[in-house]
Amino acid sequence: QVQLVESGGGLVQAGGSLRLSCAASGRFSSINAMDWYRQAPGKQRELVARITNGGSTNYADSVKGRFTISRDNAKNTLYLQMNSLKPEDTAVYCCNMEYVVLGKTFAAWGQGSQVTVSS
Repeated sequence: QVQLVESGGGLVQAGGSLRLSCAASGRFSSINAMDWYRQAPGKQRELVARITNGGSTNYADSVKGRFTISRDNAKNTLYLQMNSLKPEDTAVYCCNMEYVVLGKTFAAWGQGSQVTVSS
């Protein structure tokens, strides 16, 4: 079973920066993609950023130019560097990993990290 453990959330003033980490442990053959999602109170969950096995990245329009997703394959760790944070970035951020075991695809979720941006 794969587990994802997040760290790095917290409270920051507008314009500040935070970095989220998501460490994967367990047994898997390969990783297809890893994502960061967020959900603000009263809003639907949205995909913030994605990085594929090949290293391609995609971002939500609302975070382009401010957030950077990256992976350390040796450590099986996903990162989200968040710069120029805005109050509207306040949400619970969750990492997601799509992985393969014995030819089957599974998904795992992190526990969620609260990010609060004060104005």
